[in-house]
Amino acid sequence: MENATGNAVMDMQELTVAPEMSGSEYGRISINPNVFAIIAHETAKEVPGVVELQGSLADGIAGIIGKKAKDKGIRVEEERDLLTVNLTVVLEFGVNIPEICLQLQAAVKKSIEEMTGKEVYAVNVVVQGIRNSRTEKKALEE
Repeated sequence: MENATGNAVMDMQELTVAPEMSGSEYGRISINPNVFAIIAHETAKEVPGVVELQGSLADGIAGIIGKKAKDKGIRVEEERDLLTVNLTVVLEFGVNIPEICLQLQAAVKKSIEEMTGKEVYAVNVVVQGIRNSRTEKKALEE
């Protein structure tokens, strides 16, 4: 499910953490669906070889009007308390694509599970493009 900007993807109802982690003696703990996308985004930026997460046309339009989406290029779905994270990325030219994607999948899964206690069923990666980041840096410096 997409919101008006084509970003984060879940039913906008908050997700409740499993009962053993809900802090039941103090009250209920809920996690907004965008939190999963932000965790995935921040984690993906740390994986060497990932240049950017590539969003949809709606993400681009949101960027034009000044919205800087942390969930650009990320879709999260939940079914039966399992999360599926879909990432659309641009990788650096010359990297081993399968190796970078495996690192990205493992890192995103680990971060979301450690930070939220929710189980990640799958992290799907679509490589949207390849970019030579050194050439771009030189162009920006000139």
